[in-house]
Amino acid sequence: MIDLRLLREDPDRVRASQRARGEDVALVDSLLSADERRRASGVRFDELRSEQKSLGKLIPKATGDEKQELLKKASELAAAVKAANAEQDAADQEAKALLLQLGNVVHPDVPVGGEEDFVVVETLGTPRDFAAEGFEPKDHLELGQALGAIDVERAAKVSGSRFYYLTGIGALLELALVNAAIAQATEAGFVPMLTPALVRPHAMEGTGFLGQAAENVYHLEKDDFYLVGTSEVPLAAYHMDEIIDADKLPLRYAGFSPCFRREAGTYGKDTRGIFRVHQFDKVEMFSYVDPAEAEAELDRLLAWEKQWLSGLELPFQVIDVASGDLGASASRKYDCEAWIPTQGKYRELTSASNCLEFQARRLSIRMRESGGGKVRPLATLNGTLCAVPRTIVALLENHQQADGSVYVPEVLRPYLGGRTTLDPK
Repeated sequence: MIDLRLLREDPDRVRASQRARGEDVALVDSLLSADERRRASGVRFDELRSEQKSLGKLIPKATGDEKQELLKKASELAAAVKAANAEQDAADQEAKALLLQLGNVVHPDVPVGGEEDFVVVETLGTPRDFAAEGFEPKDHLELGQALGAIDVERAAKVSGSRFYYLTGIGALLELALVNAAIAQATEAGFVPMLTPALVRPHAMEGTGFLGQAAENVYHLEKDDFYLVGTSEVPLAAYHMDEIIDADKLPLRYAGFSPCFRREAGTYGKDTRGIFRVHQFDKVEMFSYVDPAEAEAELDRLLAWEKQWLSGLELPFQVIDVASGDLGASASRKYDCEAWIPTQGKYRELTSASNCLEFQARRLSIRMRESGGGKVRPLATLNGTLCAVPRTIVALLENHQQADGSVYVPEVLRPYLGGRTTLDPK
């Protein structure tokens, strides 16, 4: 959640952020009103409690009619205190509920607009000219089936649409990607983590996934658990309700987990193959830092993603995601989009998001300044290192050869028994 002091001191900035997101601007004024009622009722409650305590000291000393009058007044005060307390609680609950609906304040340099209004920051690598090479590229599913790597037909029989099996060399390719990604992250100082895929509601809400993203979350109602759509959730909640000494920051974790997404609203979109699925595995980077370091950490996360995709020898572009396409928690987000030859366009493979103090406030994660000083919220950031199925899509399509084999980038060879190519069965 955002800092209420910012809302009180600069509500126009928060209104502008809501407008840029395409969200309800009136929410800002509703929250300001609820916050004012909460503070006013709190003052009223304190005044009445003080008067009640003073009166309580007079009653034992009084006698006769004076005592009866004081007792009557004490009864009236007790009722007033109870009413003021109820009013304060109601205003507090309203303010908290409204605050949870408010997205993070958008960074001033973020391009304003919807999904297509991103800005291309840089382009790395050059898409292959398959026509010049003398053959028509096949899509990842045709390649994967010829390699004995992907089976969506049996997955549909077992689980329905948007599921898949990785078989044979496909399974080995996933393990190679995960191991290579974890190796890079570990070398960069990240602590590898295997995280829970089921979390309690507070963990999901605290990371901002029960607002605008709620329709894509799987909820197990009988047990009141949520299936995570990314290990960002358990990694963010790992230190909830804790105070971390500033000299221990940054804390960096690389989480590997299954991810589950309902993909609501994508009917008829990316239905072929394994690009958009309900269940997949992912390696996610997550950082806890001093807020003063947050922007620099975002640049570092992006650099690690670029290192990864460059090592896979994929052509890709980096985009500054537009305000209306940001998740609720992100103040700014960069996507790395790989070129997909058979689609003739760049598609998202990784994201790096700066959430500032937004998630930390929701999850009560704070830092203590050096020397046992002030305690305040820290900043959290997250970045995809390897979303497995989309990475496989990009690898197969970009590295396919005319004979149906697929070139293996050098970074993956140690994890694939030294193979230089994946060959059709």
